[in-house]
Amino acid sequence: MSAIFGETLSFTQADGERVRLVVFGDEHYARYETPDGFTAVYDAATGAYCYADLKDGRLHSTGVRIDSRDAPGDVPRHLRESGAVRAAARMERPGTLSAEAAADAAMTFGPTGGLLEGRRLSVGTVRGLTILVDFADQAATVSRQQVEALLNAPGYRENGNACSVNEYFATVSSGLLQFTNDVAGPFRMSRDITFYEKPENHDVLVPEALQAAVDSGVDLTRYDSLGQQVVDAVTIMYAGESRHIKDSVLWPHNSVIELTFGDMRTHFYLVTSMGAGPQELSIGTFCHESGHLLCRFPDLYDYGDRDGDDFTSSGLGLYCLMSAGNHLNGGKTPAPVSAYLRDLAGWCPDKVDLNRGGTFEARQGDCRRVFRYTTGVPSEYFLVENRSKLGFDLHLPSSGLAVYHCDTRGSNELQEGTPLRHYQVGLLQADGHLDLENNLNRGDSRDLYSRVAGTALSHSTVPASLLWSGAESGLTLSAISDPGPAIRFRAGTTGVNGAMFTSVSRPELRIPDSDPHGVADTIMIEAEGTVRTLKVLIDLDHDHPEDLRLVLHSPTGRRIVLSHREPLKTGEVLQYATEPPSVLTPLVGQPAGGGWTLRVSDLAPAHATAGVLSAWRLDIVTGT
Repeated sequence: MSAIFGETLSFTQADGERVRLVVFGDEHYARYETPDGFTAVYDAATGAYCYADLKDGRLHSTGVRIDSRDAPGDVPRHLRESGAVRAAARMERPGTLSAEAAADAAMTFGPTGGLLEGRRLSVGTVRGLTILVDFADQAATVSRQQVEALLNAPGYRENGNACSVNEYFATVSSGLLQFTNDVAGPFRMSRDITFYEKPENHDVLVPEALQAAVDSGVDLTRYDSLGQQVVDAVTIMYAGESRHIKDSVLWPHNSVIELTFGDMRTHFYLVTSMGAGPQELSIGTFCHESGHLLCRFPDLYDYGDRDGDDFTSSGLGLYCLMSAGNHLNGGKTPAPVSAYLRDLAGWCPDKVDLNRGGTFEARQGDCRRVFRYTTGVPSEYFLVENRSKLGFDLHLPSSGLAVYHCDTRGSNELQEGTPLRHYQVGLLQADGHLDLENNLNRGDSRDLYSRVAGTALSHSTVPASLLWSGAESGLTLSAISDPGPAIRFRAGTTGVNGAMFTSVSRPELRIPDSDPHGVADTIMIEAEGTVRTLKVLIDLDHDHPEDLRLVLHSPTGRRIVLSHREPLKTGEVLQYATEPPSVLTPLVGQPAGGGWTLRVSDLAPAHATAGVLSAWRLDIVTGT
């Protein structure tokens, strides 16, 4: 499906007046707003888009045209139908979808190892058939030769496009998928375009266009790469700009239609537009829909009303062709297929195991290679790739190292991040803000990891490399270099091997009686990497040490109770170390640098004399 994420588009009222609407949604369900935020619906009785009101969770027309006057005074902005209404509308979509296509429309899970079910053609040589059509009231303003160049031409750069569709898939698949298209037409359809855009006529255009191509002499046997008497890929490109009309066959989309022509039958098809002229020809939507059609890639954005979820999030945002990335640079420089889907498609023969640890180098645009960290859960793992602003990543909002948390059993409809309800693939946003999950944006400048001298990601950072269950995955990344053609990074325990950092504080703090807050003192450690060993030495004086509680707080906020009302030999320096068995053992692997705080409290009733925290020391050795 080709989704629209708040783009302002032109629409024509029945009397020919043009209006501008902001569109959210896809061909199964869409919401429209005026530029100033009032929800609009198409009113069949008036033949116009009118201001909407909400009743029983469903949008209704007020009968007031959006181009006639201001919104009625009692109508609020940004109205939305209930989740139940949206879900029902998707299932009631008109047309003759096969059971397979209906299943795709009902889920964002990848039911077959992360991919959608169905006939897959992600590796090999595939020849598609693209049929151009126009109408008496909308003649083609783009030539067949211009479309052929868009789809197939080597070195294609027309109208600002980064390449042709063929070059795009050859690049992101590392040459494993060679997808070309024969272009036929344009063929004049029997009705005006306004007939085909109506939802009730959803199933007319594709059969008519195919019949016109066959009648012209097109041999469908040329488009069966598997020898199964099935046409691999059919595209209908219609004249004029895209018609983003809810439930209309003209909304750019892919689906299934079962038609028979002699010994051949059709299966997957896609519909998109040629645009208002050559300057609007772009590869983004064609590539996105072909990703569904050929590779059975799922959408990695959130519909807001599938899989039992009615909250809208941004999924993988602008960071993948199959989320919102097909819209980058006006669709002319779409984002590459993310490492997650490339790996599932079999396009990454060079697999680098991050579990072995060490220093690695990720090159931007190296689509053959995938950096993978496996966990104890077979379907759950992490991937790392270089997404610096070069090549297809030129127009990303961020630049640097991308880290994906993957689970082929997940759904990008489910943004909760719980063990049972989480993304299929989520970007660990370096700033820890979860903007994609909270639908605050589709990506920003702080999402990817740029230069980090110490630990960038571990079980205790924000974000953390925890499993969806909340357990530790073991993934630690550090020493990340600047964005660029190559990014170096380290996986595994970090720091300089054997480097020791020692610091002493002499606060001479009086410990108040019967006060659970007690006194606290902080030592700053200027170290990179993680803790390999840790020793705490404490010099305090107290007549009743069995009344004391000693707590150490790490720079990440982790709290370790060193002693709680235990008999202590305060005449000697108290010592605690990470060698097991020890209460400090859980601090191994935690970031070493930052503020370490010791808090000492006297929990018993007041005594005649109070104790003193005289001094304490930290000895930290960082790991390799």
